[in-house]
Amino acid sequence: MNNLRPVLIKGARVINPSTSLDSQGDILIVDGKILSCEANITPPDDTMLIEANGMVACPGFIDIHTHLREPGREDKETIESGQKAAAKGGFTTITCMPNTEPAIDNAPVAEFINKKAQDSGIISTLLVGAVSKGRQGIELSEMEELANSGVVAFSDDGSPVATGHLMQMALTYSKELLNSLSGNYGLPIIDHCEDYSLTHGLGVHEGWVADRLGLLGYPSAGEEAIVARDIALAELTGGHFHAAHVSSQGSIDLIRQAKLRGIKVTAEVTPHHLTMSEEWVMGIHGESKPSHPLSLKAYDPMAKVSPPLRSIADQKALVSALREGIIDCIATDHAPHTFSDKAQPFDEAAVGISVLETAFGSLMSLVHSGQLELHTLIHRLTLAPIQVLGLSNLGLGNISVGSIADVVLFDPELQWEVNPNDFLSKGKNTPLAGEVLKGKVKLTIAKGRIVFDSENKMLDVRNSFA
Repeated sequence: MNNLRPVLIKGARVINPSTSLDSQGDILIVDGKILSCEANITPPDDTMLIEANGMVACPGFIDIHTHLREPGREDKETIESGQKAAAKGGFTTITCMPNTEPAIDNAPVAEFINKKAQDSGIISTLLVGAVSKGRQGIELSEMEELANSGVVAFSDDGSPVATGHLMQMALTYSKELLNSLSGNYGLPIIDHCEDYSLTHGLGVHEGWVADRLGLLGYPSAGEEAIVARDIALAELTGGHFHAAHVSSQGSIDLIRQAKLRGIKVTAEVTPHHLTMSEEWVMGIHGESKPSHPLSLKAYDPMAKVSPPLRSIADQKALVSALREGIIDCIATDHAPHTFSDKAQPFDEAAVGISVLETAFGSLMSLVHSGQLELHTLIHRLTLAPIQVLGLSNLGLGNISVGSIADVVLFDPELQWEVNPNDFLSKGKNTPLAGEVLKGKVKLTIAKGRIVFDSENKMLDVRNSFA
């Protein structure tokens, strides 16, 4: 299937946020690019026809927050396995975070990952460089060297930028650096906003679930204090601060006010913070609270993330902020772990969820429940992430004529059960095991090549029109 024969996707609902297109039509792909996007296209000879009635075609999803683990923790994920998982989830571009071992804090490490990603060649893989050497929070990394090596942003994610002084210097220097991919100056600083003095070692939101379980709670203020710090520093320096995995109403309020004041602040939210709440730690997947302690389920380390799953009120506020555009985009924070990483007492278990293969299905619950329009969801998964990174001129997140043929085809109504054993990611860690989701990726095309095919009989793929 991986070839550069012409491909015609026929009869899909085509949604392209960059041109506000939302209509029934065809997409013709030739030599890795979109040659035509309109109704009733007459294809060239030897074209592969994909009948897409009842399905939606849109730009390939883009994730600006992916943990690939290689180098250093290939038992959790490799670049190749991460790319395969992403393709299965409909992602055609992912962005590797710097908490590898060693960290992406110098050009040789960046070049190693770039080469591995190119050798795998399944989908596009961008890099985020570390803010500090070794992500130790003491001394700035070789930021100019990293920018020249093609990193698209800086972060110490896995950890916050340790001090206000370090964040100030990072914002000051990054705005003067040339983005070697876009040709423009300025790269964002992506911060995992967490005040360790308030949160270190805590894994459950400070709320009724923590009280019921007898655990110390991780307060929303532990996130909001650093969001406020970084907004003030972005205003001081003129640099671009991007808030990773926003989780609380208080953070939303701070970001909204910063944007109104013209400060260069952007933000992302994860699929799990949009669709899950603190109750998932107890295996409760709804708004009803148990009436008796004996009805509680075991603590679920699969639902342990950082920042933690928040209250239902926070969850609803995040959806509203995403819809409004206060939160710019969705990012998976894909965090694959081994079985032993999670098979620990709750306080000792690793934080994070393997998300790439379930992101779209879980997010479609917001569409089916009427909380989010489909075109808004697609915008926040495609064009918006590229705009945050300042890479709009690369043609990603777009299926206009002449653009790179990164396309995902999905069935918005198809129901499927999450089985972690079917994941292509090495990380099988998900609280969604056994859940039935509605909305499934059927086909992913990256640079004109079919890189994932669900092989479902509902998808009619023929070699030609003959």
